[in-house]
Amino acid sequence: MQGAKEKVKDMVSVAKEKVKKHTAKAEEKAEKATARSETEKEIAHEKSKAKQAEAKMEMHHEKAEHRAEKAYGGILGTGHHHQPPITTAGTTAYPVSGGKHHQQPPPSSRQRNMLRT
Repeated sequence: MQGAKEKVKDMVSVAKEKVKKHTAKAEEKAEKATARSETEKEIAHEKSKAKQAEAKMEMHHEKAEHRAEKAYGGILGTGHHHQPPITTAGTTAYPVSGGKHHQQPPPSSRQRNMLRT
């Protein structure tokens, strides 16, 4: 059952990657059509290649998460309790704030009354 779930998740990741890839190609075509010089066409092509590479990277990242989820049962950072690291251009940054799970609840009416006196 777990293997089937992993395959379905992988298929969804591949489908997302294909959609992003085709979107990048369509955007490249549109940019090339409006480009006035050869340089602008080259820029459009490079942007398209970057978007396609990013889509492929995201797909592989998601597949790795699926493998980790299968192997470790979702206990190693694939759950919803912590924010994932932010990855951009080969660097990884971790969120600074802890999110809603680590904040204190608002004071009750009794606590507010105690604070006023």
